Amino acid sequence: MVLSHALGCELHMWDGVAALLKERYTVLRYDHRGHGQSEAVPGPYTLDMLADDAADLIAAQAAGPVHFVGLSMGGMTAQALAVRHPQLVKSLVIANAANWYDEAARVGWQARVNTVLAQGVPAIAEGAMQRWFTPEFRADAAGGGAARVAALRHQLEIIDAAAYAASCEAVSGIDFRTSNRRIQCPALVIGGTRDEATPVAMSQAICDTIAGAQLRTLDAAHLSAVEQPAAFAQLLVNFFEGAK
Repeated sequence: MVLSHALGCELHMWDGVAALLKERYTVLRYDHRGHGQSEAVPGPYTLDMLADDAADLIAAQAAGPVHFVGLSMGGMTAQALAVRHPQLVKSLVIANAANWYDEAARVGWQARVNTVLAQGVPAIAEGAMQRWFTPEFRADAAGGGAARVAALRHQLEIIDAAAYAASCEAVSGIDFRTSNRRIQCPALVIGGTRDEATPVAMSQAICDTIAGAQLRTLDAAHLSAVEQPAAFAQLLVNFFEGAK
């Protein structure tokens, strides 16, 4: 399986899920362009570019089609990948994502881009943490939630500002409402019942455009795979076993 991370994160976002699945599956994680250890390629970016990046990785590293799991920007990459490179995708998991943004949402994305380019990525970090995690997870020192939040915040704050802004612009421009109808592989859509960034209604909208797609929810905010790794991993196992 291939795990594709959210905007502003990097491959270690998946640590909890990967640890639970590595005995059962070959798990391949990667950093999107401009994130983590990947090169901050000059923009502009599009989701088609991110999908082609993933396709190149799969072609180079996998022996055949993969279970592709994407969260947030990774879930948007998943939708583009399944249409552009269907031969590489055995099944698809789209978590905490959208399939398009209206004009009001795009205005909000542009405001974030403007802030990042003017003040740097740290200027939007606190707001991101509030969207990514529930208050109790952010405050959970004993259970490790607070430490995970701090680590992910650090990774966000050190991302190249221009690359982050280019990624925001790529995400804000998506519209998969028509192209998703060409997806033919089994698909699972995961929503967070406390996700204010991509509410469950957005997950349902994705389901409505992919024939046979299943919708499951978790009690989590936007980064559901970080907040609920065991429950997230179990959803994947159940789905993959049925998608064989």
